[in-house]
Amino acid sequence: MSTWLDSLRIYARPRLIAVLFMGFSSGLPLPLTFGTLSFWLAEIGVSRTDIGLFALVGTCYSLKFLWSPVIDRLALRPLTDRLGRRRGWALAIQVPLAVAILVLGLADPKSAPGLTAFLAVVVAFLSASQDIVIDAYRIELLTADEQGAGAAATQWGYRFGLMAASAGALYVAEFGGWAVAYAVMAALMGVGMATIWLTPEPAVAVEDSAPPPSAPAAERVVAWIQTAVIAPFAEFMRRPGWIVILVFVVLYKFGDALAGVMANPFYVAMGFSKIEVANISKLFGVAATLAGLAAGGLVVFRLGYYRGLLVCGVLQMLSNLMYVIQAMVGHDNWMLVATIGIENFTGGMGSAAFVAYLSSLCNIAFTATQYALLSSLASVGRTTLSAGGGWLSDHVDWVPFFLITTVAALPGLVMVLWLMKRLPGPVAPAARPALALDD
Repeated sequence: MSTWLDSLRIYARPRLIAVLFMGFSSGLPLPLTFGTLSFWLAEIGVSRTDIGLFALVGTCYSLKFLWSPVIDRLALRPLTDRLGRRRGWALAIQVPLAVAILVLGLADPKSAPGLTAFLAVVVAFLSASQDIVIDAYRIELLTADEQGAGAAATQWGYRFGLMAASAGALYVAEFGGWAVAYAVMAALMGVGMATIWLTPEPAVAVEDSAPPPSAPAAERVVAWIQTAVIAPFAEFMRRPGWIVILVFVVLYKFGDALAGVMANPFYVAMGFSKIEVANISKLFGVAATLAGLAAGGLVVFRLGYYRGLLVCGVLQMLSNLMYVIQAMVGHDNWMLVATIGIENFTGGMGSAAFVAYLSSLCNIAFTATQYALLSSLASVGRTTLSAGGGWLSDHVDWVPFFLITTVAALPGLVMVLWLMKRLPGPVAPAARPALALDD
Protein backbone atom coordinates (compact mmCIF):
# COMPACT_ATOMS: atom_id res chain seq x y z
CA MET A 1 0.00 0.00 0.00
CA SER A 2 1.31 3.43 -0.91
CA THR A 3 1.99 6.00 1.78
CA TRP A 4 0.47 9.47 1.97
CA LEU A 5 3.80 10.86 0.75
CA ASP A 6 3.73 8.52 -2.24
CA SER A 7 0.22 9.76 -3.03
CA LEU A 8 1.61 13.25 -3.62
CA ARG A 9 2.87 11.93 -6.95
CA ILE A 10 -0.66 12.28 -8.28
CA TYR A 11 -0.01 16.00 -8.68
CA ALA A 12 2.78 15.23 -11.19
CA ARG A 13 0.41 13.52 -13.60
CA PRO A 14 0.14 15.43 -16.91
CA ARG A 15 -3.64 15.66 -16.59
CA LEU A 16 -3.32 17.41 -13.22
CA ILE A 17 -0.70 19.82 -14.58
CA ALA A 18 -3.03 20.65 -17.48
CA VAL A 19 -5.85 21.32 -15.02
CA LEU A 20 -3.58 23.66 -13.03
CA PHE A 21 -2.85 25.74 -16.15
CA MET A 22 -6.54 25.81 -17.04
CA GLY A 23 -7.25 27.11 -13.54
CA PHE A 24 -4.71 29.89 -14.12
CA SER A 25 -6.55 30.95 -17.26
CA SER A 26 -9.85 30.84 -15.36
CA GLY A 27 -8.67 33.04 -12.49
CA LEU A 28 -6.79 35.62 -14.57
CA PRO A 29 -9.69 37.75 -15.88
CA LEU A 30 -11.53 38.19 -12.57
CA PRO A 31 -9.45 41.02 -10.98
CA LEU A 32 -9.28 42.82 -14.33
CA THR A 33 -13.00 43.58 -14.16
CA PHE A 34 -13.10 44.94 -10.62
CA GLY A 35 -10.17 44.59 -8.19
CA THR A 36 -7.38 45.80 -10.46
CA LEU A 37 -9.81 47.94 -12.45
CA SER A 38 -11.04 49.70 -9.30
CA PHE A 39 -7.43 50.64 -8.44
CA TRP A 40 -7.07 52.15 -11.91
CA LEU A 41 -10.38 54.03 -11.55
CA ALA A 42 -9.44 55.40 -8.13
CA GLU A 43 -6.03 56.50 -9.39
CA ILE A 44 -7.52 58.66 -12.13
CA GLY A 45 -10.11 60.21 -9.83
CA VAL A 46 -13.32 58.33 -10.62
CA SER A 47 -15.82 58.76 -7.77
CA ARG A 48 -16.17 56.01 -5.21
CA THR A 49 -19.88 55.80 -6.03
CA ASP A 50 -19.11 55.01 -9.66
CA ILE A 51 -16.38 52.56 -8.66
CA GLY A 52 -18.83 50.74 -6.42
CA LEU A 53 -21.25 50.32 -9.32
CA PHE A 54 -18.56 48.45 -11.25
CA ALA A 55 -19.00 45.61 -8.75
CA LEU A 56 -22.25 44.79 -10.58
CA VAL A 57 -20.07 43.46 -13.38
CA GLY A 58 -19.54 40.38 -11.22
CA THR A 59 -23.20 39.44 -11.63
CA CYS A 60 -22.15 37.54 -14.74
CA TYR A 61 -20.42 34.95 -12.57
CA SER A 62 -23.55 34.40 -10.46
CA LEU A 63 -25.81 34.01 -13.49
CA LYS A 64 -23.59 31.84 -15.67
CA PHE A 65 -25.93 28.87 -15.21
CA LEU A 66 -28.44 30.69 -17.45
CA TRP A 67 -26.35 30.21 -20.60
CA SER A 68 -24.46 27.09 -19.53
CA PRO A 69 -26.87 24.79 -21.46
CA VAL A 70 -25.84 26.49 -24.71
CA ILE A 71 -22.16 25.86 -24.02
CA ASP A 72 -22.89 22.35 -22.77
CA ARG A 73 -24.94 21.11 -25.73
CA LEU A 74 -24.65 23.42 -28.74
CA ALA A 75 -22.09 22.40 -31.36
CA LEU A 76 -19.88 25.10 -32.87
CA ARG A 77 -19.37 24.02 -36.45
CA PRO A 78 -16.67 23.50 -37.70
CA LEU A 79 -14.73 23.93 -34.41
CA THR A 80 -16.57 21.10 -32.68
CA ASP A 81 -15.87 18.73 -35.57
CA ARG A 82 -12.17 19.58 -35.61
CA LEU A 83 -11.36 20.10 -31.91
CA GLY A 84 -14.18 18.51 -29.96
CA ARG A 85 -17.01 19.86 -27.82
CA ARG A 86 -14.95 21.23 -24.89
CA ARG A 87 -11.82 22.31 -26.76
CA GLY A 88 -13.83 24.00 -29.50
CA TRP A 89 -15.88 26.08 -27.07
CA ALA A 90 -12.85 26.87 -24.89
CA LEU A 91 -10.78 28.31 -27.73
CA ALA A 92 -13.81 30.06 -29.22
CA ILE A 93 -14.21 31.91 -25.90
CA GLN A 94 -10.54 32.44 -24.96
CA VAL A 95 -9.53 34.23 -28.16
CA PRO A 96 -12.20 36.98 -27.92
CA LEU A 97 -11.60 37.11 -24.14
CA ALA A 98 -7.93 37.97 -24.71
CA VAL A 99 -8.95 40.60 -27.27
CA ALA A 100 -11.55 42.06 -24.88
CA ILE A 101 -8.93 42.34 -22.09
CA LEU A 102 -6.59 44.12 -24.49
CA VAL A 103 -9.30 46.56 -25.62
CA LEU A 104 -10.38 47.21 -22.02
CA GLY A 105 -6.80 48.33 -21.27
CA LEU A 106 -6.98 50.80 -24.16
CA ALA A 107 -10.18 52.43 -22.84
CA ASP A 108 -10.26 55.79 -21.09
CA PRO A 109 -12.38 55.37 -17.94
CA LYS A 110 -12.22 59.09 -17.15
CA SER A 111 -13.72 60.38 -20.40
CA ALA A 112 -15.71 57.27 -21.39
CA PRO A 113 -16.87 55.47 -18.23
CA GLY A 114 -19.84 53.95 -20.03
CA LEU A 115 -17.65 52.32 -22.66
CA THR A 116 -15.27 51.09 -19.97
CA ALA A 117 -18.15 49.55 -18.04
CA PHE A 118 -19.44 47.86 -21.21
CA LEU A 119 -16.01 46.39 -21.96
CA ALA A 120 -15.73 45.18 -18.37
CA VAL A 121 -19.09 43.41 -18.74
CA VAL A 122 -17.89 41.78 -21.96
CA VAL A 123 -14.73 40.55 -20.22
CA ALA A 124 -16.74 39.25 -17.24
CA PHE A 125 -19.28 37.50 -19.49
CA LEU A 126 -16.56 35.78 -21.52
CA SER A 127 -14.65 34.93 -18.34
CA ALA A 128 -17.73 33.33 -16.74
CA SER A 129 -18.34 31.44 -19.98
CA GLN A 130 -14.75 30.20 -19.93
CA ASP A 131 -15.32 28.96 -16.36
CA ILE A 132 -18.28 26.88 -17.58
CA VAL A 133 -16.14 25.13 -20.18
CA ILE A 134 -13.06 24.66 -18.00
CA ASP A 135 -15.04 23.20 -15.09
CA ALA A 136 -16.70 20.70 -17.42
CA TYR A 137 -13.40 19.93 -19.16
CA ARG A 138 -11.71 19.21 -15.82
CA ILE A 139 -14.46 16.91 -14.59
CA GLU A 140 -14.57 14.93 -17.84
CA LEU A 141 -10.80 14.77 -18.29
CA LEU A 142 -9.96 13.32 -14.87
CA THR A 143 -10.65 9.83 -13.60
CA ALA A 144 -12.85 9.40 -10.52
CA ASP A 145 -9.89 9.03 -8.14
CA GLU A 146 -8.27 12.19 -9.54
CA GLN A 147 -11.19 14.54 -8.86
CA GLY A 148 -9.94 15.53 -5.39
CA ALA A 149 -6.43 16.34 -6.60
CA GLY A 150 -7.97 18.00 -9.65
CA ALA A 151 -10.04 20.28 -7.42
CA ALA A 152 -6.85 21.29 -5.59
CA ALA A 153 -4.89 21.78 -8.82
CA THR A 154 -7.54 23.98 -10.41
CA GLN A 155 -7.77 26.08 -7.22
CA TRP A 156 -3.98 26.45 -7.19
CA GLY A 157 -3.99 27.64 -10.77
CA TYR A 158 -6.96 29.91 -10.13
CA ARG A 159 -5.17 31.67 -7.29
CA PHE A 160 -1.99 32.07 -9.32
CA GLY A 161 -4.13 33.67 -12.01
CA LEU A 162 -5.67 36.02 -9.45
CA MET A 163 -2.23 37.04 -8.21
CA ALA A 164 -0.93 37.60 -11.74
CA ALA A 165 -3.88 39.87 -12.60
CA SER A 166 -3.81 41.76 -9.30
CA ALA A 167 -0.30 42.18 -7.88
CA GLY A 168 1.32 41.36 -11.23
CA ALA A 169 -0.81 43.84 -13.15
CA LEU A 170 -0.08 46.58 -10.59
CA TYR A 171 3.66 46.03 -10.95
CA VAL A 172 3.46 46.25 -14.74
CA ALA A 173 1.19 49.31 -14.59
CA GLU A 174 3.65 51.07 -12.28
CA PHE A 175 6.38 50.92 -14.90
CA GLY A 176 4.51 50.69 -18.20
CA GLY A 177 1.03 52.11 -17.66
CA TRP A 178 -2.39 50.48 -17.60
CA ALA A 179 -2.58 49.76 -21.33
CA VAL A 180 0.65 47.75 -21.13
CA ALA A 181 -0.54 45.96 -17.99
CA TYR A 182 -3.75 44.83 -19.64
CA ALA A 183 -1.85 43.89 -22.81
CA VAL A 184 0.42 41.63 -20.73
CA MET A 185 -2.62 40.05 -19.07
CA ALA A 186 -4.18 39.47 -22.50
CA ALA A 187 -0.97 37.76 -23.59
CA LEU A 188 -1.04 35.55 -20.49
CA MET A 189 -4.35 34.16 -21.71
CA GLY A 190 -2.11 32.28 -24.10
CA VAL A 191 -1.28 29.92 -21.20
CA GLY A 192 -4.83 28.61 -21.21
CA MET A 193 -5.05 28.53 -25.01
CA ALA A 194 -1.85 26.48 -25.31
CA THR A 195 -3.04 24.12 -22.59
CA ILE A 196 -6.37 23.53 -24.32
CA TRP A 197 -4.65 23.04 -27.67
CA LEU A 198 -2.21 20.45 -26.27
CA THR A 199 -4.69 18.57 -24.06
CA PRO A 200 -6.85 15.85 -25.65
CA GLU A 201 -10.60 16.18 -25.83
CA PRO A 202 -12.36 13.93 -23.28
CA ALA A 203 -14.18 11.37 -25.39
CA VAL A 204 -17.52 11.56 -23.60
CA ALA A 205 -20.47 10.25 -25.54
CA VAL A 206 -23.38 12.69 -25.71
CA GLU A 207 -26.75 11.31 -26.72
CA ASP A 208 -28.17 13.15 -29.71
CA SER A 209 -31.94 12.92 -29.60
CA ALA A 210 -32.54 15.95 -31.79
CA PRO A 211 -35.10 15.63 -34.59
CA PRO A 212 -33.79 15.65 -38.16
CA PRO A 213 -32.97 19.02 -39.81
CA SER A 214 -36.06 18.59 -41.98
CA ALA A 215 -38.32 18.76 -38.91
CA PRO A 216 -40.20 22.02 -38.22
CA ALA A 217 -38.16 24.71 -36.44
CA ALA A 218 -40.53 24.76 -33.46
CA GLU A 219 -40.11 21.01 -32.96
CA ARG A 220 -36.33 21.33 -33.06
CA VAL A 221 -36.35 24.22 -30.56
CA VAL A 222 -38.60 22.31 -28.14
CA ALA A 223 -36.41 19.21 -28.45
CA TRP A 224 -33.26 21.26 -27.74
CA ILE A 225 -34.81 22.89 -24.65
CA GLN A 226 -35.89 19.46 -23.43
CA THR A 227 -32.37 18.02 -23.84
CA ALA A 228 -30.21 20.98 -22.84
CA VAL A 229 -32.28 22.77 -20.17
CA ILE A 230 -34.88 20.42 -18.70
CA ALA A 231 -32.98 17.12 -18.83
CA PRO A 232 -30.10 18.20 -16.51
CA PHE A 233 -32.60 19.20 -13.81
CA ALA A 234 -34.79 16.16 -14.35
CA GLU A 235 -31.83 13.76 -14.17
CA PHE A 236 -30.62 15.30 -10.91
CA MET A 237 -34.09 15.26 -9.35
CA ARG A 238 -34.45 11.54 -10.05
CA ARG A 239 -31.54 10.76 -7.72
CA PRO A 240 -32.25 9.57 -4.17
CA GLY A 241 -31.76 12.27 -1.56
CA TRP A 242 -31.37 15.06 -4.11
CA ILE A 243 -33.03 17.67 -1.87
CA VAL A 244 -30.65 16.85 0.98
CA ILE A 245 -27.72 17.08 -1.41
CA LEU A 246 -28.77 20.57 -2.52
CA VAL A 247 -29.24 21.76 1.07
CA PHE A 248 -25.82 20.33 1.92
CA VAL A 249 -24.23 22.21 -0.99
CA VAL A 250 -25.55 25.44 0.52
CA LEU A 251 -24.51 24.68 4.11
CA TYR A 252 -21.13 22.94 3.94
CA LYS A 253 -19.05 26.15 3.85
CA PHE A 254 -21.55 28.27 5.82
CA GLY A 255 -19.70 28.33 9.16
CA ASP A 256 -16.42 29.12 7.42
CA ALA A 257 -18.02 31.89 5.36
CA LEU A 258 -19.85 33.39 8.36
CA ALA A 259 -16.54 33.80 10.19
CA GLY A 260 -14.66 34.95 7.09
CA VAL A 261 -17.07 37.75 6.25
CA MET A 262 -16.19 39.51 9.52
CA ALA A 263 -12.48 38.60 9.60
CA ASN A 264 -11.18 41.99 8.46
CA PRO A 265 -13.42 44.01 10.82
CA PHE A 266 -12.24 41.68 13.59
CA TYR A 267 -8.58 42.40 12.76
CA VAL A 268 -9.32 46.14 12.93
CA ALA A 269 -11.11 45.75 16.25
CA MET A 270 -8.08 43.88 17.63
CA GLY A 271 -5.87 46.84 16.69
CA PHE A 272 -3.92 45.30 13.82
CA SER A 273 -2.54 47.73 11.24
CA LYS A 274 -3.06 47.44 7.49
CA ILE A 275 0.58 46.43 7.05
CA GLU A 276 0.32 43.70 9.67
CA VAL A 277 -2.83 42.29 8.08
CA ALA A 278 -1.36 42.54 4.59
CA ASN A 279 1.87 40.76 5.51
CA ILE A 280 0.23 37.98 7.49
CA SER A 281 -3.16 37.56 5.82
CA LYS A 282 -2.44 38.35 2.19
CA LEU A 283 1.03 36.80 1.89
CA PHE A 284 1.40 34.08 4.52
CA GLY A 285 -2.34 33.38 4.38
CA VAL A 286 -2.24 32.70 0.63
CA ALA A 287 0.61 30.23 1.10
CA ALA A 288 -1.35 28.48 3.85
CA THR A 289 -4.41 28.25 1.58
CA LEU A 290 -2.38 26.72 -1.24
CA ALA A 291 -0.92 24.15 1.15
CA GLY A 292 -4.40 23.38 2.46
CA LEU A 293 -5.74 22.87 -1.07
CA ALA A 294 -3.00 20.33 -1.79
CA ALA A 295 -3.66 18.57 1.51
CA GLY A 296 -7.42 18.51 0.91
CA GLY A 297 -6.99 17.00 -2.54
CA LEU A 298 -4.75 14.35 -1.01
CA VAL A 299 -7.29 13.55 1.72
CA VAL A 300 -10.03 13.00 -0.87
CA PHE A 301 -7.68 10.86 -2.97
CA ARG A 302 -6.87 8.66 0.02
CA LEU A 303 -10.20 8.59 1.87
CA GLY A 304 -12.85 9.22 -0.80
CA TYR A 305 -15.46 11.96 -1.14
CA TYR A 306 -17.57 11.56 1.98
CA ARG A 307 -14.81 10.79 4.47
CA GLY A 308 -12.75 13.54 2.87
CA LEU A 309 -15.62 16.00 3.31
CA LEU A 310 -16.02 14.92 6.92
CA VAL A 311 -12.33 15.16 7.88
CA CYS A 312 -11.79 18.47 6.09
CA GLY A 313 -15.11 19.83 7.36
CA VAL A 314 -14.34 19.04 11.01
CA LEU A 315 -10.92 20.70 10.77
CA GLN A 316 -12.49 23.66 8.95
CA MET A 317 -15.06 24.01 11.74
CA LEU A 318 -12.52 23.75 14.57
CA SER A 319 -10.30 26.39 12.96
CA ASN A 320 -12.96 29.01 13.80
CA LEU A 321 -12.00 28.52 17.43
CA MET A 322 -8.66 30.16 16.60
CA TYR A 323 -10.57 33.43 16.29
CA VAL A 324 -11.94 32.85 19.79
CA ILE A 325 -8.41 32.47 21.15
CA GLN A 326 -7.29 35.52 19.14
CA ALA A 327 -10.11 37.57 20.66
CA MET A 328 -8.99 36.54 24.15
CA VAL A 329 -5.31 37.27 23.43
CA GLY A 330 -5.92 40.52 21.58
CA HIS A 331 -3.26 42.24 19.49
CA ASP A 332 -0.51 39.67 19.10
CA ASN A 333 1.18 39.13 15.72
CA TRP A 334 2.36 35.59 16.41
CA MET A 335 -1.13 34.62 17.48
CA LEU A 336 -2.43 36.19 14.27
CA VAL A 337 0.04 34.08 12.27
CA ALA A 338 -1.34 30.97 13.96
CA THR A 339 -4.95 32.05 13.50
CA ILE A 340 -4.66 32.92 9.83
CA GLY A 341 -2.36 30.00 9.06
CA ILE A 342 -4.66 27.38 10.59
CA GLU A 343 -7.87 28.98 9.32
CA ASN A 344 -6.60 29.36 5.74
CA PHE A 345 -5.01 25.90 5.69
CA THR A 346 -8.18 24.14 6.83
CA GLY A 347 -10.33 26.39 4.64
CA GLY A 348 -8.23 25.31 1.67
CA MET A 349 -8.72 21.68 2.65
CA GLY A 350 -12.48 22.17 2.84
CA SER A 351 -12.55 23.94 -0.53
CA ALA A 352 -10.66 21.14 -2.28
CA ALA A 353 -12.93 18.45 -0.81
CA PHE A 354 -16.05 20.49 -1.63
CA VAL A 355 -15.10 21.18 -5.26
CA ALA A 356 -14.23 17.50 -5.71
CA TYR A 357 -17.64 16.53 -4.33
CA LEU A 358 -19.48 19.01 -6.57
CA SER A 359 -17.59 17.53 -9.51
CA SER A 360 -18.68 14.03 -8.52
CA LEU A 361 -22.32 15.14 -8.58
CA CYS A 362 -22.22 15.94 -12.29
CA ASN A 363 -23.55 13.48 -14.81
CA ILE A 364 -21.10 13.55 -17.73
CA ALA A 365 -24.02 14.00 -20.13
CA PHE A 366 -24.72 17.44 -18.57
CA THR A 367 -21.39 18.34 -16.93
CA ALA A 368 -21.23 22.05 -17.72
CA THR A 369 -24.87 22.79 -16.90
CA GLN A 370 -25.02 20.83 -13.65
CA TYR A 371 -21.70 22.14 -12.33
CA ALA A 372 -22.66 25.74 -13.16
CA LEU A 373 -25.92 25.26 -11.26
CA LEU A 374 -24.27 23.60 -8.26
CA SER A 375 -21.49 26.18 -8.00
CA SER A 376 -24.03 29.00 -8.20
CA LEU A 377 -26.05 27.33 -5.45
CA ALA A 378 -22.92 26.87 -3.33
CA SER A 379 -22.32 30.62 -3.50
CA VAL A 380 -25.60 31.19 -1.60
CA GLY A 381 -24.02 29.98 1.64
CA ARG A 382 -20.84 31.96 1.06
CA THR A 383 -22.60 35.23 0.19
CA THR A 384 -26.34 35.53 0.86
CA LEU A 385 -26.55 33.56 4.11
CA SER A 386 -23.26 34.87 5.50
CA ALA A 387 -24.37 38.48 4.91
CA GLY A 388 -26.05 38.40 8.32
CA GLY A 389 -22.66 38.03 10.00
CA GLY A 390 -22.31 41.78 10.39
CA TRP A 391 -25.65 42.12 12.18
CA LEU A 392 -24.78 39.18 14.44
CA SER A 393 -21.37 40.59 15.38
CA ASP A 394 -23.01 43.91 16.24
CA HIS A 395 -25.22 42.21 18.81
CA VAL A 396 -22.72 39.90 20.53
CA ASP A 397 -19.06 40.14 21.51
CA TRP A 398 -16.36 38.60 19.36
CA VAL A 399 -15.93 35.45 21.45
CA PRO A 400 -19.61 34.37 21.31
CA PHE A 401 -19.76 35.42 17.66
CA PHE A 402 -17.01 33.05 16.60
CA LEU A 403 -18.42 30.32 18.83
CA ILE A 404 -21.70 30.71 16.93
CA THR A 405 -19.86 30.46 13.60
CA THR A 406 -18.33 27.21 14.82
CA VAL A 407 -21.75 25.80 15.69
CA ALA A 408 -23.05 27.01 12.29
CA ALA A 409 -20.77 24.45 10.62
CA LEU A 410 -22.44 21.51 12.41
CA PRO A 411 -25.52 21.13 10.14
CA GLY A 412 -23.28 20.61 7.12
CA LEU A 413 -21.25 17.97 8.94
CA VAL A 414 -24.38 16.17 10.13
CA MET A 415 -25.55 16.08 6.53
CA VAL A 416 -22.24 14.51 5.48
CA LEU A 417 -22.92 11.69 7.95
CA TRP A 418 -26.45 11.31 6.55
CA LEU A 419 -25.12 11.13 3.01
CA MET A 420 -22.47 8.59 4.01
CA LYS A 421 -25.18 6.33 5.49
CA ARG A 422 -27.91 6.77 2.88
CA LEU A 423 -25.89 7.30 -0.32
CA PRO A 424 -22.71 5.26 0.11
CA GLY A 425 -22.19 4.65 -3.61
CA PRO A 426 -21.33 7.03 -6.48
CA VAL A 427 -23.78 9.90 -6.66
CA ALA A 428 -23.47 10.26 -10.42
CA PRO A 429 -21.75 8.47 -13.30
CA ALA A 430 -18.00 8.85 -12.89
CA ALA A 431 -16.20 11.12 -15.31
CA ARG A 432 -13.77 8.71 -16.91
CA PRO A 433 -12.03 9.83 -20.10
CA ALA A 434 -11.78 7.55 -23.08
CA LEU A 435 -8.95 9.72 -24.36
CA ALA A 436 -6.56 11.37 -21.91
CA LEU A 437 -2.94 12.13 -21.26
CA ASP A 438 -0.73 9.31 -20.05
CA ASP A 439 -0.19 8.96 -16.31
